[in-house]
Amino acid sequence: MNKVFLIGNLTRDPEMRTTQSGISVCSFTIAVNRRRANNAEAGQPEADFFRVSAWRQLGEICQKYLAKGRKVSVVGTVSASAYVGSDGQARASLEVTADDVEFLTPRGEAGEAPAYAPQAAPAPRANSPYGNAPQGGGFVQVDEEDLPF
Repeated sequence: MNKVFLIGNLTRDPEMRTTQSGISVCSFTIAVNRRRANNAEAGQPEADFFRVSAWRQLGEICQKYLAKGRKVSVVGTVSASAYVGSDGQARASLEVTADDVEFLTPRGEAGEAPAYAPQAAPAPRANSPYGNAPQGGGFVQVDEEDLPF
């Protein structure tokens, strides 16, 4: 099974493109910190960088709500490819095709938020069938007009 779960911060603003057949794709890169005991001594944690592609509606939502520095959770499939860089060196690249992207930075906050900070409003889930359903098990006021029955 090829499934990857990543939590990291965007290294730059997402880029939206459209294929020749009219399908939209949003590309962004996230930095994922490594958990190692020796990193505390060095001061700066080591990070791995993953290129992420979000297709169609998921990509459009990512383009609309994500920006550099935002924390996201990405679930998807990973593929590796080899290429030769401009310096002639052989290199490898990991690319994740996102199935689900969850925005972890609270609205109105540009940088990384502490894990214990309460959110003023639920963060939108890009691929949730329930729209902006809260992740903490809380309740949301719903107007009768919004009910499907």
